[in-house]
Amino acid sequence: MRSGFPNARPGMRVGLFGGSFDPPHAGHVHVSREALKRFELDRVWWLVSPGNPLKAEGPARLDRRMAAARALVRHPRVEVTDIEARLGTRYTGATLERMFALYPGVRFVWLMGADNLASFHRWQRWEWIMRNVPVGVMARPGQRISARTSKAAQVFRCHKLPAAAASRLAMSEPPAWCFLNVPMLDVSSSEIRARGDWVR
Repeated sequence: MRSGFPNARPGMRVGLFGGSFDPPHAGHVHVSREALKRFELDRVWWLVSPGNPLKAEGPARLDRRMAAARALVRHPRVEVTDIEARLGTRYTGATLERMFALYPGVRFVWLMGADNLASFHRWQRWEWIMRNVPVGVMARPGQRISARTSKAAQVFRCHKLPAAAASRLAMSEPPAWCFLNVPMLDVSSSEIRARGDWVR
């Protein structure tokens, strides 16, 4: 494996948790722990993105967000990475294509909050993503209904695993997705920025 990239062996189940993490917070850690447990993952990798193509305003510098994330994460099976910056990719579909080539045999699961599922149809190649990697969706306060009625949820409704089968998600052939209601911490990056606790 290239220097600076996390290690994974064929057969390992790895959750990919992408986002700007601007800033990272306890809610991100909580979601990672729940994903490890409920989806029976071996690892969760945070993919701290260089920038979000759907947001006009850029995030704080990548090195600052990486440092804050690494200071926050204290779990042996959660790793903070700058994979997208190293690969030079900006969109999830392109990132996944490179990851599949770099890590043959690894069982990846794309992790997202329910708020992302609600707007998932705006992502570039969103249907390709659903057809090429299992997707684990974690509920967030106030987002359950909009996520369940979203375009992506409707288009792929026949491929949804029940929450009771969440442990099978990583080994399922895509399209496959699972929506989990989990105890959530009511905290968000936008609220932290609005309070002035994180200045870009």
